[in-house]
Amino acid sequence: MKPSTALRAVALPLSHALSLSGRPYHIIHEVDRRSGALQDFVTWDEHSLFIHGERAMMFSGEVHPFRLPVPSLYLDVLEKIKALGFNMVSFYVDWALLEGKKGEFRADGIFALEPFLEAATKAGIYLLARPGPYINAEVSGGGFPGYLQKLNGTLRSQAPDYLTATDKYMAHVCGIIAKYQITNGGPVVLFQPENEYSSGHNIPFPNGQYMQYVINQARSAGISVPMINNDVGPSGNYAPGKGVGSMDIYGHDSYPLGFDCGKPTVWPANRLPTNFHQLHEKQSPKSPYSIIEFQGGAFDPWGGWGFEMCAALVNHEFARVFYKNNLAAGVSIFSIYMIYGGTNWGNLGHPGGYTSYDYGACIRENRVIDREKYSEVKLEAQFIRVSPGYITASVGAASATAYSNNPGITITPLTSNSTGNFYIVRQTDYSATGSVSYTLTLSTSSGTLTIPQRGGSLSLHGRDSKIHLTDYPVGDYTLSYSTAEVFTWKKYSDRTVLVLYGGPDELHEFSVKTPSAAEVMHVEGSTVSFQGQDLSTIVQWTTSSLRQYIQIGSLAVYLIDRNSAYQYWVPVLPGPDSSQYGTSLMSPDAAIINGGYLIRSASITDSTLSLRADFNTSTALEVVGIPNGVTKLSVNDKPLEYTVSQTGTWLSHPDINIPALQLPDLSQLTWYSIDSLPEVKPKYDDSQWRTASQGKVNKPQAHHKASNATVFGDTSPVSLYGSDYGFNTGTLIFRGHFIASGKESSFRAWTSGGTGYASSVWLNDRFVGSFKGNDGTENQNSTYALPNLSAGEEQVLTVVVDSMGFNENLNPGYEDMKVPRGIFEYALSSPDGALTNITTWKITGNLGGEDYADKFRGPLNEGGLFFERQGYHYPSPPVESFSKGSPYDGVDHAGIVYYTAKMPLDLPTSAYDIPLSFVFTNGTGNGDYRALLYVNGFQFGKYLSNVGPQTEFPVPEGVLDYSGDNWIGLAVWSLDSTGAKVPGFTLKSGTPVQSSRNKVDLVTGPSYSKRPGAY
Repeated sequence: MKPSTALRAVALPLSHALSLSGRPYHIIHEVDRRSGALQDFVTWDEHSLFIHGERAMMFSGEVHPFRLPVPSLYLDVLEKIKALGFNMVSFYVDWALLEGKKGEFRADGIFALEPFLEAATKAGIYLLARPGPYINAEVSGGGFPGYLQKLNGTLRSQAPDYLTATDKYMAHVCGIIAKYQITNGGPVVLFQPENEYSSGHNIPFPNGQYMQYVINQARSAGISVPMINNDVGPSGNYAPGKGVGSMDIYGHDSYPLGFDCGKPTVWPANRLPTNFHQLHEKQSPKSPYSIIEFQGGAFDPWGGWGFEMCAALVNHEFARVFYKNNLAAGVSIFSIYMIYGGTNWGNLGHPGGYTSYDYGACIRENRVIDREKYSEVKLEAQFIRVSPGYITASVGAASATAYSNNPGITITPLTSNSTGNFYIVRQTDYSATGSVSYTLTLSTSSGTLTIPQRGGSLSLHGRDSKIHLTDYPVGDYTLSYSTAEVFTWKKYSDRTVLVLYGGPDELHEFSVKTPSAAEVMHVEGSTVSFQGQDLSTIVQWTTSSLRQYIQIGSLAVYLIDRNSAYQYWVPVLPGPDSSQYGTSLMSPDAAIINGGYLIRSASITDSTLSLRADFNTSTALEVVGIPNGVTKLSVNDKPLEYTVSQTGTWLSHPDINIPALQLPDLSQLTWYSIDSLPEVKPKYDDSQWRTASQGKVNKPQAHHKASNATVFGDTSPVSLYGSDYGFNTGTLIFRGHFIASGKESSFRAWTSGGTGYASSVWLNDRFVGSFKGNDGTENQNSTYALPNLSAGEEQVLTVVVDSMGFNENLNPGYEDMKVPRGIFEYALSSPDGALTNITTWKITGNLGGEDYADKFRGPLNEGGLFFERQGYHYPSPPVESFSKGSPYDGVDHAGIVYYTAKMPLDLPTSAYDIPLSFVFTNGTGNGDYRALLYVNGFQFGKYLSNVGPQTEFPVPEGVLDYSGDNWIGLAVWSLDSTGAKVPGFTLKSGTPVQSSRNKVDLVTGPSYSKRPGAY
């Protein structure tokens, strides 16, 4: 369906409009009507969405609930996003987790979608739903369940078997989402079918018929909100009006700095996209300009640099320059990927990434918000919330000469008739790190002005960008211009509060038009000077770490530096119907707060302003903007006394007590160990294993862009691919039985496990070698020397292959996801070239395969190692069957040993959020090894000592019982004949936060009991 550009006036009842506002930004009495609309709750024109008839700028961030398996923590994350000033969250759904067995859809327990959808409603956050069926997302198979490897048809095409495979999943997941659409009182306002469907290899492209099939799946399941695309780049695919498969709204993605976290200070030339607006006008001029994924960090591969480097690459400076550049293009649906990354727990990640999915995002993997980027993004989002004129402003041409005296400055104008003009300023060389000085020449309603009018020059330091304003309305006042940036403003009954900020030691100037003659009072600050003329006042000041203040009539202006602005919050008050989407953001019912680690929410009962606030250190709390009729203050349900400052703010001192923590010393726990590779012991019985009997089917042997495998003659008469036998996750084990000729001298195995994988081989109980893995190899052909064998005797080769997940399938038409895990080929050879036949191959993976044993923790959490098949990683394993043994002591031989210990915790959780992580110490001389970390049955870490980079593994409260016993497991796979030990393994705490978050419920999965059919 295509939107109509016709608008007509609608007299909305004011009470109705206010009850719905806070979600969007201000009331406009016009509503878009589309012919054939499925609903009237969410409409649009060329500028923006309308939600319930109110124009809305959607500032959004990406969150994946499946990467945080503690549903009671969803609200914590969403409240932190809401506190930024965002009003929407975009989310993927991972098909592989919900339909691990074909035809058995299970979205319950920790995989239920409803808790996330309900948390969004409670937080007052709208949602963009993106359930696929393909999602990419750096998850195993791009979200495709492993059994799709067995399809004959091309994935992400019109192949009948593929389309049929998607039907049940889409019907179920879209049915759940449909119940939570805005049409049913829920938070879902947009829906994205498929994902980055932007090319085609040996399939039709553009493939409107396929895209329409996915759209129809969603519509048939009850999805009625607008469909929006996310083209991999601004290419115009499936834009409105382009025939079958067209979207209601066109959107695209952009990752301009890429993913080289090893060079975080390097911004290569020509990476700033300056043609977005022009492309939008050509491709989809009648729908809002939408960026569905814009770089909010970077993924990091095995052997990478670590997410702190990715956070440095896509840092606060990146946010200032690139996000404001998007605003200069007129974006009005803007989503940052990721805003919170989470964890690739339980094997859900793809081979190109490790356990952490921190992504260098605004909110860390452990939910901490101490990155400067979080604060910078908050400044931008809060400004947009109080700048309704931005949404409908006309985008002009960028110029290095039209508005400034310095060609080193490029300015893009966004102009409107009466709601403000926005001049977005950056250095012409966007990557420059030096400072430049300039003056402005801008047209205003008072005439063309050279700014600063009172002398001096403006400056832009390093990688920075600013939004200068003219004719910008602030309540009953108008800023004729401001070189300082607006954080927020609010009109109250007795005064209007405006907060302006600038970078360190910058000269700024603004001019205020007043409706009548106004008295000027300079109350705070040594650098402030002003000059009155007619009904206007010009104010000049230099930023300082000390706040400055001037009052012009009833306009109270707070002048602060950027670092001080980071400490300010503008919590949205509930609407008259108690909706957490809030009242109109332009209404007087809003608070401005200075101080605190986080202000989650605010509400007013009678005359009391109640704040929910978090603190990580002792600090003062100041109410700068005081809602009408409020005389009392409460913080975290406790009345709080305050004093009134000279500028009329309330100053208070909450009772803050950050506890000192005593964490257990893991080395002092009682550790138990058990051999987890009994398969190499003499007379091991593998009769319960599956016999490899499937015929081989041609499948891709490497990712189409990165094959590093040499093709050999195929000597395997049967398939040794895990997915052919229902083993789609974790470690695979193969046992090849043969009768020796006595001449065998070598065994060659071409194994496949994905980037970062390893494999090891034993002949009977004798270790013959390992491929230790590295950061670039997804399959490897290795040859191992064999000892002398006795002719006529039965022998067994045991091959252990660590699967790192399935490849993604980003490029439609290629079959990257179908690259198998297991053994491509093998050869048991004699010096004369003769081959010995391996008569029987046995294979195992996770217990039950697609009939996976642990329905609670899902289809990917376990692999095929002995302790996993037995369920020994569960809480309270039968340690009486173990031996005493510690991972710190290790073993002196190649193999796999599982260690477990009970770890009690007694932490003050009722009022605190305490981030905990398990940390491995890198060391030399301890042997190369791989370690799987299990916490109360959840696999929460895969550590590769010889590959890296991850050494710290956060585990959230809820998986960890902070007030009880926890069972910690470490499976250590030593890759050398000399064995390995763990040189250091500790529990680490971040700074506790005195928190007002909701109670965290323990995710209590099954404890150990003897598993039926375990072998």
